[in-house]
Amino acid sequence: MKIAATYENGEIFQHFGHTEQFKIYEVKNGKIVGSEVVGNDGLGHGALAGYLKSMGVEKLVCGGIGGGARQMLGGMGIEVYPGVSGNADEQVERLVSGTLDFDPETTCHHHDHHEGSCTCGRGSQ
Repeated sequence: MKIAATYENGEIFQHFGHTEQFKIYEVKNGKIVGSEVVGNDGLGHGALAGYLKSMGVEKLVCGGIGGGARQMLGGMGIEVYPGVSGNADEQVERLVSGTLDFDPETTCHHHDHHEGSCTCGRGSQ
């Protein structure tokens, strides 16, 4: 199984649609057996779901994520775990072990940001 995390400097990046990198984890027999950081090739919101699907990703750990992206990912069979922050490796390990603390209600309405004050990943706008 492959798990992706929005990624920046070792941390979960807080805005799915603006992430420039993902860290992709390979999981076998309940253990992380490898990982790599990949760029998103400059893709925007709409294309990121297809990009992750083409890489074989089955689960996504992220901070904030909009409803449209969530629908696209779900339509491709990718499970989304939003509202996560902190060290990416630690959070994905928690997902694998069944102890990840995430908030399924987390959203990001990027059109409503004021003066760059995105609150993505913090549950509300």
